[in-house]
Amino acid sequence: MNSFRAFRIDKKDDAIVAGFCELSLDDLSEGEVVIKVSHSTINYKDALAATGAGKILRRYPLVGGIDLAGTVVSTADARVEVGQQVLVNGCGLSETVDGGYAEYARVKGDAVIRVPEGMTAAQTMQIGTAGYTAALAIHRMEHNNQRPEHGPIVVTGATGGVGSIAVDMLSARGYEVVALTGKVEQSDYLKSIGAHRVLLRGDVDYGKRPMEKAEWGGAIDNVGGDVLTWLTRTVNYGGNIASIGLAGSPALNTTVLPFILRAVCLLGINSVDTPRDLRLEVWDRIGGDLRPRHLETIAATTIAFDALPGAFQAFVDGTVTGRTVVAIG
Repeated sequence: MNSFRAFRIDKKDDAIVAGFCELSLDDLSEGEVVIKVSHSTINYKDALAATGAGKILRRYPLVGGIDLAGTVVSTADARVEVGQQVLVNGCGLSETVDGGYAEYARVKGDAVIRVPEGMTAAQTMQIGTAGYTAALAIHRMEHNNQRPEHGPIVVTGATGGVGSIAVDMLSARGYEVVALTGKVEQSDYLKSIGAHRVLLRGDVDYGKRPMEKAEWGGAIDNVGGDVLTWLTRTVNYGGNIASIGLAGSPALNTTVLPFILRAVCLLGINSVDTPRDLRLEVWDRIGGDLRPRHLETIAATTIAFDALPGAFQAFVDGTVTGRTVVAIG
């Protein structure tokens, strides 16, 4: 291909400038594998990067998009074959290397994952980084002895991409799922994807003591701040809290008491820098026992590549429910 279309993010005079442009492969970050991109996604992180609402890119300019899926068109990596359906998520996309918002991508072979058997490229982007992060959290919790019989799991920020897929996956695994949200109008949606109970954020008594009554077997937290502090106070003995996001605040004001008296474990979840072996293991589970059952409900929105620039602000404003797929090729 001589040139192709890409959505590129740049910085000029301390302001973020993002838009469509024409690029060639030589303009892209170095890599052994070239992929014709069919689908990408919009994540909260993508919206922060494209609007300048958050500092995500570590160098400029870069093609946006922390997810991509498509077909390999050339490869210098023996682990990857031409014609394979593959995906890439995290691995520095749209942070340190060019991302998935382009008709073609060039990436390192280590970043390339074969689309799980029985899934399509589009389905992997319905899951995307958000679903991968949810799966990684569950995987790590279960490796740390989380079990359904230990009690209900709270999922905070439950209507977002990570939260929605976490609710679905946990429910399918036999956990009692309590979805915490500030959106009362989304209660039916949350129950339809597997939530056993919906807890409204405004109804929560966060307490003030170092430890409150133990109510939860564990938690997946997308919010941080007061919500994460409350979780440390209320998770039962030996429970795991997977800390994923900071939609509310990056602060955490707690004491050591939940950790030394209740043996609560706080697990940090980083989906970008996951070692390849673990990334392969988690994607294998996404194609198997962690495959979401309600993708068509959670990822009901697919937009055209042309519509991408106008879609970001809703993510920054927190008004989006579930997942949004971008049809590129």
